[in-house]
Order: sequence, then structure tokens, then C-alpha cells
Amino acid sequence: MEAITNNLTAAQAEAVTHIDGPLLIIAGPGSGKTRVVTHRIAHMLHRGVRPFQIAALTFTNKAADEMRMRVNLLAPGQPVWMGTFHRFCAQQLRRYASMVGLQENYSIYDTSDSKSAMKRAIAAAGVSTTHSTPEQIASAISRAKNRLITPEIMQQQSGRASDSVAARVYPVYQQQLLLANAVDFDDLLYHFARLLRENPEVRGELDAKLKYIMVDEYQDTNLAQYAIVRAMSVDHPNLAVTGDPDQSIYGWRGADLNNILDFEKDYPNVKTVRLEQNYRSTPNILAVADQLIRHNRRRKPKELFTENPDGENVILRQYEDGYQEADEIADEIATQMMAGNAEPRDFAIFCRMNALTRSLEHALRNRGLPYQIVNGVEFYQRKEVKDLLAYLHLINNPSHDVAFQRVVNTPTRGIGATTIGRLQRFADSQRIPMLEAARRANEIDALSKRAVTMVSKFVTIYDRLRKKATASLEDLLRYLVEETHYIDFLEKSAMEKEDANPAANVDELISAAVEFDRMHPDDGSLDAFLEQVALVADTDAFEDSNNRVTLMTLHAAKGLEFPRVFVIAVEDGLLPHARSKENDQQLEEERRLLFVGITRAKQWCQLSYAKRRSVRGDVRPVIPSMFLSELPRADMTVIESQRDYDFFDSVDEEYPDSWDIVQEPATTIQSVAIESNDAPSTVDRLPNASVIPDLYMDEPSAVTKKPKSSKPSIQTGLKTASELLDSDRVPLNLYREGSTVRHPEYGEGKITSLVGRGPKRTAKILFDNATGEQTFRLAFANLELVQ
Repeated sequence: MEAITNNLTAAQAEAVTHIDGPLLIIAGPGSGKTRVVTHRIAHMLHRGVRPFQIAALTFTNKAADEMRMRVNLLAPGQPVWMGTFHRFCAQQLRRYASMVGLQENYSIYDTSDSKSAMKRAIAAAGVSTTHSTPEQIASAISRAKNRLITPEIMQQQSGRASDSVAARVYPVYQQQLLLANAVDFDDLLYHFARLLRENPEVRGELDAKLKYIMVDEYQDTNLAQYAIVRAMSVDHPNLAVTGDPDQSIYGWRGADLNNILDFEKDYPNVKTVRLEQNYRSTPNILAVADQLIRHNRRRKPKELFTENPDGENVILRQYEDGYQEADEIADEIATQMMAGNAEPRDFAIFCRMNALTRSLEHALRNRGLPYQIVNGVEFYQRKEVKDLLAYLHLINNPSHDVAFQRVVNTPTRGIGATTIGRLQRFADSQRIPMLEAARRANEIDALSKRAVTMVSKFVTIYDRLRKKATASLEDLLRYLVEETHYIDFLEKSAMEKEDANPAANVDELISAAVEFDRMHPDDGSLDAFLEQVALVADTDAFEDSNNRVTLMTLHAAKGLEFPRVFVIAVEDGLLPHARSKENDQQLEEERRLLFVGITRAKQWCQLSYAKRRSVRGDVRPVIPSMFLSELPRADMTVIESQRDYDFFDSVDEEYPDSWDIVQEPATTIQSVAIESNDAPSTVDRLPNASVIPDLYMDEPSAVTKKPKSSKPSIQTGLKTASELLDSDRVPLNLYREGSTVRHPEYGEGKITSLVGRGPKRTAKILFDNATGEQTFRLAFANLELVQ
């Protein structure tokens, strides 16, 4: 007992020793929140609470793993349930699947699967996407689910034209998901919340079983999550929530700040504890952050303080442009490392948009500084891995139509798009899964005899694989790779692409299977593995053991800490985001985002802005963020730019050829280097690169809900302009106005106009999705000519 309660402050001990009744812990940044949560669990176990009566819910696997490790040190071997909201709901739904129209072996669609299913639902609903793109429809449906709005209610309430279209697609999409025995990420919460609301006996059963529920980061919960924890805390209202309204930064994906602001209204007899002592940051860093956040009105006031020794002042630095900003930040990192004051892992660079990292990458590479980009290329989204996972999904769930469409002709079996389309139409008409339609291929008059033969061969292969479904995951994967001759297929594809190591991703997936089998000797199953893969969180990609500089967005930085932090581009239109200016609640969230960035720093912090920055290829003057005027600048070190030069003249003189280069959209994170030792590799150096997405209009990526690699991507090397030209698969003169092309990011589109000749030939392309019209230099664009 002494080990549990020793070395706690009075406030921490007050929270740790409270067991029965609702508890609200307002935890400021760096205040030992995880320590309090884990010690409280250990204290409850010591006081006789049974481990299976406790559930601790959080938002990332990384946080849950840290929690689990600490509890095990204090109370070894106690099977307390700790994990993410989505994992908890996924496991409960397997128990009650039939009550929501699912089977126990249901599949969880990742983001790309959901997109495919949405497009199919839009086509089945017969709606036009002229005015509402698939992305807008999907977003409207996601918002509805997060607010527990059913398809029927949405059809009655839809007012805006875009919502009206989404309301027509919503029931079709849900029907197709149920037919496929599948759910998307939103469904995990939506189905479980409705299950609890509509089945009092299930609600009471779970309330009685889980008498003590703890929720971490409660300020990030949405309405569905709120409804879930409320429903399970009626008979035994021992709900303990931990969070900080000042760190609520996910409103754009449904988080409702009112959940934590109104907790004391929901539970009038609540005990409230404030953790105000910061153990992370220096007094200077904390003072700057505190002064900033006091400008917000929707918050719970607290007095942040620290007993840490004074450190250096927070620096506010002005640069001429984004390139000077990147160069001098890289120089600062190199200088501190050479002085022996720090290692690469000590540094983090935060930005509002991923696209802002391009010039930083180039500057770090030029100085030989290793770095990692969190939320980079995802392992589980690589083609080889997606292919094999699709096979596993179909083995586990024969109704998984998206998986069927991916693997039926992978490796190539002579089953083309026409055959797959006819299978889909037959399946839709019979209201059966596509695999079942494949079994009945001889009933489909539109299929040729050859097509029927090829489809039947696939079904035979599938049936052999299905018989291995109960084997260990490693054995199943190895058998799958061998039975489908997948390595031969990869090697043939790699020869065409000159890929030196085509099977590396397959080997890594098999290694993941071996590790899963080792960690689950008794309870491992195929659906458990697929669930684990599907619910990997965004920040699980962060490896703090890597000795590299970390580049990440401010949203991804939540929950992390670094000795030395740079927050770049604190500028009007970026931070705060341009779309937040007319909405006080959104503006306050943007202020919280900067507050989160500053409070990640332990010893040293620099905020910076530029006089001008490249936006959509145009160099524009920049207005410093309004938030900078709210900081205690008298207590900061302010450094103004001393360099005076004409940006355009310098580009003309140093890089005369750069004006002719048009770069692909920033979301591909693919840099083009001019063939010169000192030439810039990033688009930001190229004022005429008109196809770059508008940084001031991007939205943060949905951290929600895609599977991520356990290893972040490390960007190495560049393709020169000539290498890109040499690798062109289609002669430039074959592109015509009206041609259909496919882009890896934007999908299919039509060329609306062509200008220029040779390497300078430029096309305007109107894409089918929300992207609209984009301009590409064909010599450098990764386009596929469809027709």
C-alpha cells in the first residue's frame, strides 16, 4: 500500500484514494495524469475491488500499453481491462453481434475499405455526386453516427442539399455493411451505444459487471462515447474521468467539449480534483502557455505551477520565408548536437499542416540529420500487406465484398473488371455476398464460359484457404502465400518496376503474425488479429526509441513530450486556421492547439513565423498569428530576421531552371530535385508550382481511424528530374484532351486542356472526387493513361 501512495502530492493522493462515486480529475499538462490513473487502479485492487470489475478506456494503444505496464509493476498479474474506446466496443459487439444484425466474426473496415463501400452505396442509391462529393457524403454520415442519428432520422432532418444527398445514401450504405457483415470505425461506437440504449437488460448486465469505469482524455469524447459511459454508470455511478478542457483539440472529428465542462452537472455529487503542478516544463515555458490559454472562455480555470528550475526564455523568432525557417532550424539542431547538448531524439518540430514539412525535410537531409515523420507511409496500407490482409478478411468473413474484389484477381487470374462488375450486379440483385455469387457463377448468363472457369478456380483456392482458418496465424499466412503463389507474383511485378526487395513487406507481416501468436498462445484468433490491425492508432507510429528528429503535426503531438520543441508557421490563416475565424468555438480550439504544442516542451521552446510563405505556388506576405499578440512577450526572447534580400531575385540567380518545374500535390510527400548540388528539393522553392494544395484550406487528417505502421517512415533520397522523365511509362504525346487518366492520390479524371511541348507539356485534369481541377506537368506527374 505504501508503494502505491508514496511520493504523491496531496491532490494526486486525493484522486488516487477516491473509490466510490463519480470523480472528475482536471489534469493540466505534465501533471502526472497517467501516474494518478494507474496508482488509482492499483489502490482499488489493493482495497479489494476485483480486476474484472474495472475498465480503463483511453484513445490510443500507446497510452493503453503505458497504463498496462505501470499497473503491472504496482499490481502484477491483475487482468484489468485497459484499452481504447474502439477496441472495447469491438469486443463487446462480438458478444452481442446478433442484436445489431451482425455475426460474431464481423469485419472492421479501414478507411480505404470504407471509401470503396461508400462509392458502391452511392452508385446503388442512384444519387449524383455533381454537387456533393463522396468525401462530403461520407463526412455527413460520419457526423450523424457520432451523434447517434439513424438513417431514418437523418432523412427527416436533412436540410442542406449535401445532407439531403447523404441522407439518401446513408440507409443504403448501412444495409450494404450489414450484408457484408462489416462495420466502419464509427459503427463500433454507434452500434454499441444504440445497443445499450435499446436493450435495458444488456445495459444492466454491463453496469453490474463493470462497476468501476475510468476514462482518460475525457475532453476528447464525442456524443456516442458519452452515451456509452453514461449508460454503463447508472446503477453503479463510479465513473472517474480524467482530462483537461484546455487540451481539447479534436472538435473537427466530433469531440464535444461540453462532455467534460458539464460533468459536474451530470453528476452533482461528483468529487473534483485539480492536478495543477507541472512536472514536465520549465517555469518560463509554462508561463507562456498559461498566459495564452487564459484568453479562452470555455474552460475550467486552474493555476498551473512548477517547481522545476528556471530554463531559457521561450523564443519567438521571425524569418524571411519558410526556407530560411527550415534552414536555420536545421542549423540550430546541428549546433546543439555538435555542442554535445542534445541528441536527435531530443528535438521535435510541430506544424499545423503536414505539407509544411517539405522544406524541413530537405534542410535536415542536407545536414545529414536523421528524422522521422509521424503519420507517414503506413505499413498496413502498403499494397502487398493490403492484399494479404484482404485474403485474411475474406477467410474470416466470407461476406466481405471489398476484400473479395481486391483478391479475386490478385495474383492475376484473368478475371477482369467486366467479370467482377457482373458478379457484383448479380450479388446485388440476389442480395447475397459476392463470394456466394462467385459460387453461382454458372447461373450468370452474362459471364462467358472462360470467366466462369476462372471464377470457379478462385473459389476452389479460397475453399482450401478457408480450411486453414483455425491454424496458427503464422501457418495460415505462410500457407496463403504459398497457395496463391504470391511471392512469384511479387517478383514478376518487381522485375517490371525494378524493385530490389519485393517480399520485404510480406516477411514483415509474417513476423507480425509470429509475434501475435507468441503474445496470444491460448486466445489468439484470426478475427482478434484483424481487429488489432484495424484499430492501430495514428500515434502508434511514433517510435521514441529512434534517435531521430521528429516531424509531426500539432494534432499528432498530443500526449507526447520532448526536451526541445520548435513550433513553426504560427501565422494567420494557418494557426489559427482560416476557417476558424468566424466561429468562436473553433477559434478557441485553435488556441488550445498552440497551447498543446508549447506544453510538449520540457526544456526549450521556439515559436516562429515568416514574413512570406509559398502558398499554391505563389509567395505571399504573411501576417503573424493573432495568438502571438496574446503571449507575454516581455518575458520571451524575440528575434527578428536580419536578412534583407529579394526572394524572387535569389531564386532566379541560384536556381534559374526551377521556374519550369511543377510538383505533385504535397500529400504525396514526394520531392523533386534539380540536378544541381545546391538545388532545392521541395516545392516551396518553386513559386510557379501552381498545383500545390492551398495550405490555408487543408483540414487535419483523421487520426481516427486508419491503421498505422508500428514504424514511422524515414524519408531517404530524392529522384532527380531526369530520373522521373526516364521512368515515364507513357510518351507525353499520347495524352490528349478528353483522355481519362488515373492519379494514385486523386483517382480518375479527364484532361480538360493541354499546353506546352516536351518536358514542359502541362495538363489540366478534372478529377471525379472532391479535388476538382488540378494542373500537372506531365513529365513529373505519376499518371496512368486509362483511355
